Amino acid sequence: MMGFGRDLRNSHEGLLKLQDWELKLLEAVKRFMTLRVKSDKEYAALLLSMTQQMEKHEAADYVSTVSKTWSQVVRQTEVLGRVMRSHADDLNSGPLHRLATLIRDKQHVKKSYQSLHQLLESHNHKVTRSDLDKLKSTYRQLSRDANNAKEKYREALSKGRETERAHERYNKATAKLHNLHNQYVVAVCGAQTQQEEHRRRAAPALLDALQTMQEDMTLALKNILEEYCEISSLLTEEVVKVHQEISAAVQQIDPLVEYQHFIDAYRLPWSPEIPEASVEFDTSLLDETDNMPANEILWNTLTADSLQTMLSSATEELALTQQNLRTKEALVDDLDSKIQTSQENTDRKSDCVLLLSQKLSLLELRQTVQSLRSSEARLLSQKALLDTKIAAASPPLPPPPLTLPYEDDTRSVGSTDKNKEKSSRFDTLRHSLAGMIRSPKAMLGSSSSHFFDVIPSSERPLAEQEWYHGAIPRTEAQELLRQQGDFLVRESHGKPGEYVLSVFSDEQRRHFIIQFADSQYRFEGTGFATIPQLIEHHFSTKQLITKKSGVVLLNPVVKDKKWILNHEDVMLGELLGKGNFGEVFKGTLLRDKTPVAVKTCKEDLPPELKIRFLSEARILKQYDHSNIVKLIGVCTQRQPIYIVMELVPGGDFLSFLRKKKDELKTKQLVRFSVDAAAGMAYLESKNCIHRDLAARNCLVGEGSVLKISDFGMSRQEDDGVYSSSGLKQIPIKWTAPEALNYGRYSSESDVWSYGILLWETFSLGVCPYPGMTNQQAREQVEKGYRMACPQRCPDDVYKVMQRCWQYNPEERPKFSELQRDLAAIKKK
Repeated sequence: MMGFGRDLRNSHEGLLKLQDWELKLLEAVKRFMTLRVKSDKEYAALLLSMTQQMEKHEAADYVSTVSKTWSQVVRQTEVLGRVMRSHADDLNSGPLHRLATLIRDKQHVKKSYQSLHQLLESHNHKVTRSDLDKLKSTYRQLSRDANNAKEKYREALSKGRETERAHERYNKATAKLHNLHNQYVVAVCGAQTQQEEHRRRAAPALLDALQTMQEDMTLALKNILEEYCEISSLLTEEVVKVHQEISAAVQQIDPLVEYQHFIDAYRLPWSPEIPEASVEFDTSLLDETDNMPANEILWNTLTADSLQTMLSSATEELALTQQNLRTKEALVDDLDSKIQTSQENTDRKSDCVLLLSQKLSLLELRQTVQSLRSSEARLLSQKALLDTKIAAASPPLPPPPLTLPYEDDTRSVGSTDKNKEKSSRFDTLRHSLAGMIRSPKAMLGSSSSHFFDVIPSSERPLAEQEWYHGAIPRTEAQELLRQQGDFLVRESHGKPGEYVLSVFSDEQRRHFIIQFADSQYRFEGTGFATIPQLIEHHFSTKQLITKKSGVVLLNPVVKDKKWILNHEDVMLGELLGKGNFGEVFKGTLLRDKTPVAVKTCKEDLPPELKIRFLSEARILKQYDHSNIVKLIGVCTQRQPIYIVMELVPGGDFLSFLRKKKDELKTKQLVRFSVDAAAGMAYLESKNCIHRDLAARNCLVGEGSVLKISDFGMSRQEDDGVYSSSGLKQIPIKWTAPEALNYGRYSSESDVWSYGILLWETFSLGVCPYPGMTNQQAREQVEKGYRMACPQRCPDDVYKVMQRCWQYNPEERPKFSELQRDLAAIKKK
């Protein structure tokens, strides 16, 4: 059988590490139990506070099973609060107290073991090493003394003088040696016995005693944890009984009988003496007329034209109504089918709640259908009346042609002229690159001696050269070149691995591909082993880049080091997800071990998409706000391009809402809303239009601080308005009507999106306009439909939503007003 005394005789350091590790573990258990006691007490206090704050409902005039059930739920919740408080007290006085005692005992055992081990090892070392070493040293000295005395005695014998004295000295030295020899033999014998006893008994006994104490303490910890499990269990008889009572009360709710008593209380008795009012022609109107027939159409030369117009109008309105009716009936059938399918495919009761919003939409659609059917019946009866009169009185007049408005308008909303599309694409590129990284200008003279003041040695790698800007877009490079002789080197966006020299010469920007052949870099003349050597040669000698161009390098444009990072500065970690342009990783900034998020751009994307990818960095460079995600830098020195941003640990807001929906309180949701409004108010002050504000594009940081993120669609416009055509990749349900219809984006259109974000927040992550497609939602909004107030949403916040959803952009509030109003709601 394995044991400390048998198997761990040379593992003293390992045993000390074991005891240190166990002490740390026990401290962790203690912290955990302390937090559990604290959380249980807080939970109990919260339950009791909830039940005390519940206002007594006004007694209903009818019997309600829901009301009875709710009263029982509240009472049993109060019982549960008292039980949880009792459990927290028991945990504190029982397992937690004993655990603290066990930790003190554990520390004492470690200290005692160290002391006993040191004492035992010290005694063993003295007997088996130190004492013997002293005897051996004396033994060697006496042996030398005896040999010296023997030699001197022999010399005395040979000379025949002082022999007696020499013999006496020889005998004395020999006696000392022999006596010490005997003493050493006895000591060796004792040391051997000591060593054997230490090896076989003393050391194993100490180790076995330590193991016994370790096992006793493990047993004690097991007992403590068993008691912890028993006390903290939610399956105790008391807790189970509470939940059984609540469950039994809930089972008493019966939707089929819930409203029977209410109906009985408010039913109006039917009486034949009180007939329903009917619509009839008021004959009193004819008292002062000349032979006007009651309830009959007059057909004469005075009314023929107007009646024919009335018939045409009724016919057109009927056709439109029937067309609308068919559309809505199709929507009803489609939504009803989806609900039925969802109900058949789910067995979770919670999903019934998620279907309620769809059922509400279905109810509204059915009411619309019923209203349209009523209108259809009304128009049919009116048309029949007119048809009958006109047909009976004379040959019918030729009806005017029936035209249905919008019927021939088959243009798609996003279609535009090709030239306009190209122009729009050019504008998009121009805007996305405006204000990109601008490097400070190195104002150099023509003397080559200034070259090394700005440009590092040609022996350094290309990535470390001040004038090398990495994989920046061609258009951005052109913006950095402003005067005669300005130059920089960049990696081609269209052909990764190919390098380009960009130069401003003779009022135009020129781009020269750096040729690579036979292991040499050149333009058209001398070749060099590296690009830095090639550039240094042309800069210092002022040799023409090509004879045909006549271009000379004068002023190297240095890169802006504030935002530039090398790929080696960032270590990529786990994959966080995938974005529109590439993958997103968790990473570490090696210079200070800062955790970061790294957005990567696929190398095979078209150049225009890479420009869009970098536009987010260009936008974020200008901003510094606690509710805006922060940019750390960009890695453009080579492919793939990185955008390095602060790591926001809580992840995206939409997933956060859905994951934490059972934990989030209304006040916290209002706080998130204030954070989002504060971030957007800051962007509004900077004339930045986000264009894609939604829960999925917000992040939750430390301390549950909300941060606006994902500026891939953002635009910064001096007049605060951005125009775009087409609906490609537009988030329909979050986008304002004027942006969808006319491509007009502004801070006011962001306010509309903010209203949708509020709805997502208080519905805890439900997709807006549930049950509707993008097109259906858009059509309903145009007709004045607005989403209903979410269940968890305060009335004051819903009023804010409604203000955000004003059809006229000018009537929507500013973000600064929204921030102020929501902050006031938060304080209530």
